[in-house]
Amino acid sequence: MSLRCPDLPFLPGYTFNPNIGKTKFNMDPKFDFIGKGNRALMERVKPNMFGPLSDKYPSIYPRGESIELPGWIAFDKQILCFDAFFQETLQEVRGSPFQVRKVKIYLFLEDGTLQVVEPKVKNSGVSQGTLIARQRIRFPAPMDDNFYDIIDFNIGREVELYGRVFRITNCDKFTRTFLNRCGIFVPDPTPSPSDPYLDIRSHEKDALQPRKPSKSVDTLGKFLANDKKILHFQGYWDDRKTEYGYIHRLEVMYYLADDTIELKEVPGETGGETAFTFLRRAKLPKVYKELPTPGQNANYTVLNVLGSALSNRRYIVDPLDCGREKIEYYTEKDLSIGAVLNCYGRKIVLTDCDSFTRTYYAGKYGISEFTPIEIPDKKKEEIIILPPKQRELPPWNGYGSHEDSAQNCITVEPKAPLKDIKKFLLYDSHVLRFEARMKSKIPENCSRTFIISYYLSDDTISVYEIASRNSGFKTSTFLRRDQVKLPGQKVYTNKPPQYYTPQHMYTGATLIINGFEFILVKADEYALRFMELNPTQYPKANIELIMEKVRETLRPMYKDFVAENIPFETSVISYERLRNKLCEIMGDDFTEHEMITISRAFSATCYNERFDRDKIRALALTELKRFLWDDLERLKEYFLQRDVARSGKLTKKECYTILKACRVPFDIQLIERILEVPESKATQKYDLWWGSEREPEAGISIDWCAFNKYLDLENTFKESGGENSIKALEQNTTAK
Repeated sequence: MSLRCPDLPFLPGYTFNPNIGKTKFNMDPKFDFIGKGNRALMERVKPNMFGPLSDKYPSIYPRGESIELPGWIAFDKQILCFDAFFQETLQEVRGSPFQVRKVKIYLFLEDGTLQVVEPKVKNSGVSQGTLIARQRIRFPAPMDDNFYDIIDFNIGREVELYGRVFRITNCDKFTRTFLNRCGIFVPDPTPSPSDPYLDIRSHEKDALQPRKPSKSVDTLGKFLANDKKILHFQGYWDDRKTEYGYIHRLEVMYYLADDTIELKEVPGETGGETAFTFLRRAKLPKVYKELPTPGQNANYTVLNVLGSALSNRRYIVDPLDCGREKIEYYTEKDLSIGAVLNCYGRKIVLTDCDSFTRTYYAGKYGISEFTPIEIPDKKKEEIIILPPKQRELPPWNGYGSHEDSAQNCITVEPKAPLKDIKKFLLYDSHVLRFEARMKSKIPENCSRTFIISYYLSDDTISVYEIASRNSGFKTSTFLRRDQVKLPGQKVYTNKPPQYYTPQHMYTGATLIINGFEFILVKADEYALRFMELNPTQYPKANIELIMEKVRETLRPMYKDFVAENIPFETSVISYERLRNKLCEIMGDDFTEHEMITISRAFSATCYNERFDRDKIRALALTELKRFLWDDLERLKEYFLQRDVARSGKLTKKECYTILKACRVPFDIQLIERILEVPESKATQKYDLWWGSEREPEAGISIDWCAFNKYLDLENTFKESGGENSIKALEQNTTAK
């Protein structure tokens, strides 16, 4: 019989013999016995759905004009693989009434035979391997006349093979593709049930750990294969950040036999540098925190000790090895040109390698790029000194101050904390004093008056209470001089606490000192003057920043602001009036100290310049001490003799005569200056003490013109059509 392609004409040369290349010419049997003892013969139905004897089962696709090949040729070496399981009943097994056994069902397409194989399961206790040998299998009775075929196997179906029911759960990729091409839908895989007996054994195995776990790793094979094989790298360590440091050229050797690293320093060209072993041969950890404690690197972890006496002690090895940290070491995979090794805190940079190392990495890892890196030249590059890293200290234990505890942790010998001598010499005797009131729920405490002094030399604060009459409190020290911590901080930490700084001290500020809340209501002249002379350190006393903030706030409402607050009779506006208006406009962003700074900068208070009483008094006391004059009682007696009427007043001439008569060691100019300091009016009585001649406080009255000129918002006023308003205001002022 000859075969031909239907697209070619039926002519000699266009047909071919299918028996060409065939080596077996055995006859295909056509008949088979029905059963033992039956002499009737029947035709065998072949599983090939495209074969000539497939009329018993209709084909999946309609037959066309194609070449029909035998099944053993068309489906040679094509096997369908299915995953399945079956349940086997167990007798007298604790907690396991049945056993789930997983198998693989192979369907050979070339002849329709089946094979069932059970994969090996460790210590399963049952015979495994081939459960059903390769053969054709009939359907169970009463359909035992036919054999299992391709359409009988699919995911989710159950097949009975020799009395055992197998449930198919999955198939391989080839099987799924083949069935889909044949028009058979293949469902998704279904999970297989777990074996209760194996689950129990698994739990029991996890609970039972070896008494002495094996820690040894067999490295003999690796040693024999890589003995005397060394990876050579060149590198450097930049130590120029330390004093007298330089760049160390190093040779890095990695031993493949045991994964150890050795570092040697290469001597310089000048010969002044000594070569030595930088790191002896050992495994190099990737992360180094601290020196290991005794027993930390031991092979076993010893738990509790049983027994009290020394001779009766028993040691228990921890089988779980709890608490042991796995240490990662550098391997050959971590080494490359440009890699940085952490050698116990020292950064080693690899720059080049030898020919053997290049060949090794190219053959094992396929690396072909080995471009060397230049070592920085210490002569050309500038030495960059970075600030030292902040030392990490243990948490504060609550004894003493935080500075004392930190100093004791730095050195073994206890030492007092170092003070800032430069700051002490610069700000010695500079004290900012403020008047404060206590804020409390108790009404009696709200009326108490305190003087809070801030010492700039060491940032300490002292609180002194000035008691009022019949208040129930006495004038005394409320808080001795000490640093005060800011509220809301954690106490027992390793970070130093934050204290009140000079920037926290201003009029209107709220301080919480040891749980007591104080409000600063007033500052003395020295504090105000000192803060104004250092505006960069004290933004609340910086007139430029304050006026810039006021200017930006008043810019959109400047016209209304001027119309409401411009004075008509004089060019002076009161402090309270301007303060209330600015506080209303700016809200909480405007503090009392900023208003005081504005009032002092644009003060309209005028006073006559006179001799400084403190300087005159200092000169007088100096002269008295220099000449050792102490006849004060006789001087007082002479003044009383001259003042017969006891009016408390004498003329300058009489005072001059008395001073010269008592031989007070003052020259004429000093006596004249002393007599010019006190004011003298016949109709007014004066108390000759320092407060009576004190200069009036600046800022009670504010110069409106100077304040408005500094704002410099007239252009904005004119742009909004305020020229006529300005003229009208000027006319009203002139008329009044």
